[in-house]
Amino acid sequence: MMKKDVYILAIESSCDETAAAVVKNGREVLSNVISSQIELHKLYGGVVPEIASRKHIEKINQVTEEALAEAGMTLDDVTAVAVTYGPGLVGALLVGVAFAKAVAFAKNKPLIGVHHIEGHISANYIQNKQLEPPFACLVVSGGHTHLVVVKDFGEYEIVGRTRDDAAGEAFDKVARAIGLGYPGGPKIDKLAKEGNPDAIAFPRAKVENAEYDFSFSGLKSAVLNYLNSCEMKGIEVNKADVAASFQKAVIDVLVDHALHAVKEFGFTKLAIAGGVASNSALRERFIKECEIRNIEFYYPSPVLCTDNAAMIGAAAYYEYIKGEQSDFDLNAVPNLKLGER
Repeated sequence: MMKKDVYILAIESSCDETAAAVVKNGREVLSNVISSQIELHKLYGGVVPEIASRKHIEKINQVTEEALAEAGMTLDDVTAVAVTYGPGLVGALLVGVAFAKAVAFAKNKPLIGVHHIEGHISANYIQNKQLEPPFACLVVSGGHTHLVVVKDFGEYEIVGRTRDDAAGEAFDKVARAIGLGYPGGPKIDKLAKEGNPDAIAFPRAKVENAEYDFSFSGLKSAVLNYLNSCEMKGIEVNKADVAASFQKAVIDVLVDHALHAVKEFGFTKLAIAGGVASNSALRERFIKECEIRNIEFYYPSPVLCTDNAAMIGAAAYYEYIKGEQSDFDLNAVPNLKLGER
């Protein structure tokens, strides 16, 4: 007997991207439409929650119609409606959740609330059709730095997390300090290619009694102190060297912790996910280190690393086939923990 195809209409609005996608059977993306607000928030040097929420209201209908048209489908054709309900900016999340609930209710479709981090991890299933749990996954973005053991589809254990700044947040703050502007990650990645990663000795933090946890606020402070010290002494700052040395300090810690976890837990597979996962130096380093250790390394294409709805559709598929769905009292949960429902 042939299994019936499952088509998920997915909505993502947790931060400053309004996105909609149609995903078939959890792995095949029929459409993935993203409306980014980067140009708008650049003026303020970061995301302004109130502006983000208003933009989502303006764009959400349009991106959904576009996603359906691109997939050659109508709302009647979709099997279920999925939406990110946390973590994220509460106003931004509410726009997506209210919209998805309205669509699901009007069309009598199952509603599936998806954890944003679970979406990032699931982006790897789209990119790598053969990937199946168990594996370790490093999730690195503007708001999150998590080291996750993926036991099964939808079953996770966080073994390491950041104690302060997320890696992406540190990238943004350092980029601002050296005058690169927002968003910091791609700009530091680009500038670092022109610098010497060993020019400045920035610290690599270890968290006592928590071998997989991360801490980046000390590194960020060290960069700011270095810049202030140069200014006071009248020394000209080589921005490319600062970017390269800072980036290497972050990558050293991320790679070290992730490889340590893979070894300790006895995995043969490692994946990365989240916005910072599109950093070229981080990918190159992981590819090299995993090859030496005979570890299978997986990573999504850059468009699937940033916030998008296709990854939410992929995660929702595995919830759907397990019979999990949300009630219409689903609400936005800005601080939702991975593994909570």
